[in-house]
Amino acid sequence: MIVRAGDPPAAGALALPRLGYGGGSLFDIGAEREAADLLGYAYDRGFRYFDTAPFYGNGLGEHFAGAALRQRPRDEFVLSTKVGRRLRPRTDAPAPGQMPFDYYYDYSYEGTLRSFEDSLQRLGLARIDIAFLHDVNPRWHGEAYEERFGEAMNGAYRALLRLKSEGVVRAIGVGVKGADVCARFARAGDFDCFMLAGGYTLLEHAALDDFLPLCAKQKRAVIVASPFNSGILATGATAGARFFYQPAPPEILERTRRIEAVCRRHRVPLGAAALQFTLAHPVVVSAVCGYRSRAEVDTNMAWAALPLPGALWDELKAERLLPAQAPEPRSEVAA
Repeated sequence: MIVRAGDPPAAGALALPRLGYGGGSLFDIGAEREAADLLGYAYDRGFRYFDTAPFYGNGLGEHFAGAALRQRPRDEFVLSTKVGRRLRPRTDAPAPGQMPFDYYYDYSYEGTLRSFEDSLQRLGLARIDIAFLHDVNPRWHGEAYEERFGEAMNGAYRALLRLKSEGVVRAIGVGVKGADVCARFARAGDFDCFMLAGGYTLLEHAALDDFLPLCAKQKRAVIVASPFNSGILATGATAGARFFYQPAPPEILERTRRIEAVCRRHRVPLGAAALQFTLAHPVVVSAVCGYRSRAEVDTNMAWAALPLPGALWDELKAERLLPAQAPEPRSEVAA
C-alpha cells in the first residue's frame, strides 16, 4: 500500500512525499558532478522520493541517481525505477555526451529479472522500493501493442510479483502515458500504484472519467509525472513552449493562454495552479518533475506550498477550462 507522507500511517505502507524528483536525461555524460550536486541540493531541501529508469539517458539516469543516493542512508529515501526497456552496447559511436547503449523492449519474465539486476548494478544499490512496467502503450508499440500487453502481463508482471514476494521491491506498478492504458492494467493485475505521465493536469482531464475513480475504488495510488505537460504549464504559452516534448499545437497554446488569464486575475502563478491541481486529487500521492537547476527545485517547492484562492478554481470551472467534478486543492497544501 502506498500513501501520502503526512497522511495517517498504515501498517506496512510506503509513504511518498508530495513532490518527487525525476531522474530523466536532463544532463549529458560529462555533467555527472552537476547532476549529483543538484540531486543533493534537492535532498537537502527535503526531497525523499526519486524516480529513474534504464531508458533515461540510456543508463545515465540510473548512474546519476545512484552516484548521489548511495551516499545517503538507504532507509531515508524512496527510489523507483522501471522495467521493459533493456540496454545493449551500440556498434557505432553514440551521440556526443550520450552513453554507448541502445534500448530494446523486453517484457518477458527472464528479461525483467535481468533488467532489474542491471538496474541495481547501475544504481549501486541492493534494493528498489517501486518497480514500474514502463511504456506498454500504443504510442510506442503501434500494431504490436496487444502482443506487448500480453507479454507484459504473462512475463514482466509475474517477475515483479516474484521480486515483491522476495522483498527486493516493496511495491509494483505501471508507468505510461495514457489513463486508458493504466485503467486496463488496473483491471488486469494487482498493482500497488501507477505512474501516469502528463495524464492528469490543467490541460489533461480524461483520467477523471474512469482511471482515477477506479484507483479510488481499488485503493491504488497514482503518481503523476510531468504535471507541467513537459513545460508549457510552467513556462506559459511562450514562443517554443513544449507540450508532451513537442512544440505545443495552436489549440493547446490557446487553452493555456485562457488559463493564464484566469490565474493573472487571481494573482496566482500558472505553475502553482498546475502543480496543486494535480496534487489535489485524493488518489494522487506525488507529482514527479525533472529538474535542471536549484532555482527550479526552489520554485516548485514554493508553488506547492502557496495558498491559492478558491475563487480561482470556481472561475476555471465556470470558463469550462476544468471539469466540474475535478477536486480542488486545499489551501493548506504543502510540499
